[in-house]
Amino acid sequence: MGSKNKLKRFKENETFSNVFQPTRDELVTKGFDLKGKWNKEFFKNNNPIVLELGCGKGEYTVNLAQRNPNKNYIGVDIKGARFWRGAKTSVEENLNNVAFIRTQIELIEYLFAENEIDEIWITFPDPQIKYKRTKHRLTNADFLTRYNKVLNKDGIVHLKTDSEFMHGYTLGLLHGLGYEVLYANHHIYKNEGSPEEVTSIQTFYEKQYLEKDKPITYIKFKTN
Repeated sequence: MGSKNKLKRFKENETFSNVFQPTRDELVTKGFDLKGKWNKEFFKNNNPIVLELGCGKGEYTVNLAQRNPNKNYIGVDIKGARFWRGAKTSVEENLNNVAFIRTQIELIEYLFAENEIDEIWITFPDPQIKYKRTKHRLTNADFLTRYNKVLNKDGIVHLKTDSEFMHGYTLGLLHGLGYEVLYANHHIYKNEGSPEEVTSIQTFYEKQYLEKDKPITYIKFKTN
């Protein structure tokens, strides 16, 4: 994407009422106004809140919001030019149950209060295979602890990935930490029993992986 295009999207994001772009300093030192108040002050309802972390273009955020008007969805990503598409679609379709936040995922505790979140979706994250990059892996022990803090006691995490390494790493870690694995499938399009929302919603990159006959994996688990 050209720099002009990116700038145009950044500027348009600033006009969207469903996009929030706090700085790291604002979150850490001043606090975030909507923390603990997302339902009351933004969504104006008491419906469950679902996060998509590393949301990219926001395909899951938007598609799930269209299907489930009785849930609220928030996509989180540091790359605003990517989720611009999801934010714009949400505005155009008057989806009042959608928001996007441009920030680092490790800051979610500054965005949401304890027990404020019902579900988390992690879709096609970078597996960070090199050892030096493990601290950025979105299912490492530190991130799982962060998710545990913002999720309610029945909270669920979904991991959908094309990386067999990420799938195996996460399963091993979950078992080692004693977290409850509710469902695991290492090839969701070949094996029966996959949840409908896992196979019926396909991201831009997922379609490319499927054209190459690459297995798509899925884990559903609890961190409480």
